[in-house]
Amino acid sequence: MRYLGIDYGTKKIGLAFSDEEGTMGFPFDIVPNDSQLSDALSLLIEKEHIGGIVIGESRDFAGNLNPIADPARALGEELMERTGVPVHYEPEMLTTQEARRDFEGVHSHKRGDVDSSAAALILTSYLDRKHG
Repeated sequence: MRYLGIDYGTKKIGLAFSDEEGTMGFPFDIVPNDSQLSDALSLLIEKEHIGGIVIGESRDFAGNLNPIADPARALGEELMERTGVPVHYEPEMLTTQEARRDFEGVHSHKRGDVDSSAAALILTSYLDRKHG
C-alpha cells in the first residue's frame, strides 16, 4: 500500500510518498497552505492511489501539542472525510532540523527540499514503527 506523508506548515506543506510496499518515505514536493490545499491533496491522493496518510504531529519537548497541531489535525480529518483514506499521526519532533542537516553545505537547496525531506522522515518513522 502506498502512503502520503505530510509535514504541515502554516505557509507550506511538505509532501512525501512511500514506495509501493509501504516501507520507506521519499520526498515528493511542496504545496502552498492556502484555500486550495484540501482540493489539491484530495486529487493527489486519488491520482496516486494512496491507501494511507501520515501527518506529522507537532509536540514540544514536554510532550504537549504545539499550536500548529490543531490545524494539522483538522486537515487530516477533512482529508479522511473527503477521500475515505485513513489518517495516522506521527510525532515529528526535530524532523525539520534533521532534514535541514541533510542539506548543510549544499548551497542550491530550496526550503521545499527541506519540507519534503521532513515529510519523508515523518513517513519513514511511521512505517518503521508500523512494521516493527
